[in-house]
Amino acid sequence: MKTLKGPTDHVVVVGAGLAGLAATLHLLGAGRRVTLVERALHPGGRAGLHEHRGYRVDTGPTVLTMPDIVDEALAAVGSSVRERLDLIPLHPAYRARFADGTSLDVHTDAAAMEAEIERFAGPDAVRGYRDLRVWLRRLYATQMNCFIDANFDSPLQLLHPDLARLAALGGFGRMDARIGRYITDERLRRVFSFQALYAGVPPQRALAAYAVIAYMDTIAGVYFPRGGMHALPRALADAAGDAGADPRYGHTVTSLERSGSRVTAVITDHGRIPCDAVVLTPDLPVTYRLLGRTPRRPLRLRHSPSAVILHAGTDRTWPDLAHHTISFGHAWKRTFHELTRTGELMSDPSLLITRPTSTDPSLAPAGRHLHYILAPCPNTDIGPDTARWADLGPRYRDTLLNELEKRGLDGLTSAIEEETLITPADWTAEGHAAGTPFSAAHTFPQTGPFRPRNLVSGIDNAVLAGCGTTPGVGVPTVLISGRLAAARIIGSDHRRPRPTGAPRPTDTSTPEATA
Repeated sequence: MKTLKGPTDHVVVVGAGLAGLAATLHLLGAGRRVTLVERALHPGGRAGLHEHRGYRVDTGPTVLTMPDIVDEALAAVGSSVRERLDLIPLHPAYRARFADGTSLDVHTDAAAMEAEIERFAGPDAVRGYRDLRVWLRRLYATQMNCFIDANFDSPLQLLHPDLARLAALGGFGRMDARIGRYITDERLRRVFSFQALYAGVPPQRALAAYAVIAYMDTIAGVYFPRGGMHALPRALADAAGDAGADPRYGHTVTSLERSGSRVTAVITDHGRIPCDAVVLTPDLPVTYRLLGRTPRRPLRLRHSPSAVILHAGTDRTWPDLAHHTISFGHAWKRTFHELTRTGELMSDPSLLITRPTSTDPSLAPAGRHLHYILAPCPNTDIGPDTARWADLGPRYRDTLLNELEKRGLDGLTSAIEEETLITPADWTAEGHAAGTPFSAAHTFPQTGPFRPRNLVSGIDNAVLAGCGTTPGVGVPTVLISGRLAAARIIGSDHRRPRPTGAPRPTDTSTPEATA
C-alpha cells in the first residue's frame, strides 16, 4: 500500500461529514494533530439536520447498518458506540408493500424471517431463503477485507485467493439472476435486489457482488440512533473534540496553497491553515478543482440516479407504516430503465417512506409525526436539468402525494403542517455532481481498483475520502473510506481488533451457513 511521503504531523481534514470524521478519529488515534474544517455550522455533511418549529429532520441517510464500523472509528480514540450513542434495533428492518396489496416484514433474525416468508410465499420459498442467506454471508465474508475495506494501488491487487472465491460464488454474474437462483417469487426478489439502486445500477446489470448490500440490510441488522441519524456525526465529532481535534465550523475552503507537489496550507474565508498533509472529502469535482487537476480516465464517470425527497411534518400518521416502508409499484424493470437510461421520472414509482417518529417521538412536537418520502429520480446528466426542477419539483411533489394516497395513506396531503422539498437542483447547489448525493455509480469500470483512487497523481500529501472514492456509497463504506484515507497517512493498514461497544451483526443462521 502506498503511503504519503514526508512529514504528516499536522493534517487538515476538509469536510466534517462521516468520511472526514472517521478519518479524523483514526488520525488522532495514531497521534496526528488534526484541524477539521467544515463550511456548515455543525458536523454531518450529507448527514445534516434541519430544525424547524419543533421538528428535527435528518437531511441525509436514514438507514444505519454495520454499527461495528462506527465503533471501530470511536475505538481509535478510546471511545465506543455504547458511550456515545443509543442505537435502537429496528424490527422489522423494513416493511415491503406491493402493488397487489400484499405486504412483507423484513426481519434480520433468521427464524422470524423464515416464518414471515412462509406466511407470504409458502414453504418452498423458505428453503430458497435459507440458501440465499448462506450465500449472502459467504459473499460478505469473502469481500469485506480484500475488496471493500482495502486501499487499491493497482488492478493487480485483485489477484488474491479471495478473487477466486468471489468468482466461485458467482460474484461476477448479474445480481438479479443470482438471487433468482434462490428466490423465484418476483416480489421477494425485489426485497433482496432493490439495494442495487444504492450502487446506481439496475439489478439486471449490477454485479452479483453488490448483493453484499442486501447482507448489510437484511442480515446484519438495521438500527436507528435515538435523536435521529444526525446523532451519529454529532457523536463522532464530540469524540474527536474530546481527543484533541481542532474543529473550524463555518469556515469555507477557498483554495489550497501549494509548493511544488505538496499542499502547504488550506486557505479558508477565515484565513490560512498550514499543514503537513490534507484529507479532502468534498464531492470529486470540488476536490479536483481545489487540487488543480483531474485524473485522466479512459471513460467519463457515470453517476448514480438522484432522488426527490419530501420531509413532511404531519398532524397524524398511518399505523401500517413501519419505521422504513418500501412501497413498490407494479413496474420494476421499466422503473430502472427510466432512472438510468431514458432519464424519465418513474411512471410507476417505487418509494421509500421513513417514519422516524415511530421509533423516537421526540423528533417532532407532541402529537405530531415526521414522514420522509424518497423518490429515486434521474440525475441531471440524463434527466431534467437544474433549471427545470424549479417548476417540476412542486408538480412532482403533488404527483407523489396523490400516488401515496391511492396506496392507502388517505389524507396525507391535508395532514402536512411543515414540509421541505429537496430536488436535484438542491443537490447541485450543495456541490454534488450530476445533481445526485449518491456520487459515481458502481459500474464495473467504477468499482474496486477502477473507482477514482484516494490518491491523486502529482500531489504528494493529499488523500481523498467520501462516497466518490474507495470503497463507495453508503454509511458503512463512507466510514471505511475515512479509515482508508487515514491509513495512507499513518503508514499502516493495520486493523484494530474488532471493538465490543456496538451491536454485532444479527445473524442466527444455521451452522451450515458458517462453513
